Amino acid sequence: MPNLLTWVRECDEALFARFFEGHPEIRVHNARASAFDICEMDGLLLTGGPDISADFLKQEIPDRSLIRNPEPERDAWEFGALRHALNTGKPVLAICKGMQLLNVAMGGTLQLDIPGHDLPELKSANVQPLRFATGTAHRFPLVNSSHHQAIGHLGDGLEIEAWSAKDDIIEQVRLRDHPHGVAVQYHPERDPVYRELFDDFLSRIGRPD
Repeated sequence: MPNLLTWVRECDEALFARFFEGHPEIRVHNARASAFDICEMDGLLLTGGPDISADFLKQEIPDRSLIRNPEPERDAWEFGALRHALNTGKPVLAICKGMQLLNVAMGGTLQLDIPGHDLPELKSANVQPLRFATGTAHRFPLVNSSHHQAIGHLGDGLEIEAWSAKDDIIEQVRLRDHPHGVAVQYHPERDPVYRELFDDFLSRIGRPD
């Protein structure tokens, strides 16, 4: 039985569980709750959470107060797990903080504070319009928005798939030379309308190369 490795906050467990239920063939391991050998993973899900710790960023940080509630221990685990997934060609789905972490891991930078993307009315309502690059497989014209940081300089090996139609903030990227690597800035776990994104990712876990 293939193993999906992730780190999910307690407050988000039920949201993700409804997407996992459709794939009983996959074991889900939440590293927040119990240890698991990353060498045994068959897929990696990077989820939302607090800002990446300053020590992991590859850029000048003029004001460290912009970095909210960092969790260095979690960051170290996620960067290590991502490195292994990239080196072994395992499927990756990265969400919100996960997309930012992927970008940093690929040598990119972050905008440390942006306006208008973390308003209360945007948290769960799919009202933020996107525009898409040609060839983008997963297209959600309206998405939710709950973040105050975003991709700055794009990391090596990443291609942009979608931007906010209002201000061109990057909202979706993919890994160029990887069997399956998709990252989104919005929160697909908050609405079943995004099920196809999870089903595509989960269907690839344990699939022979």
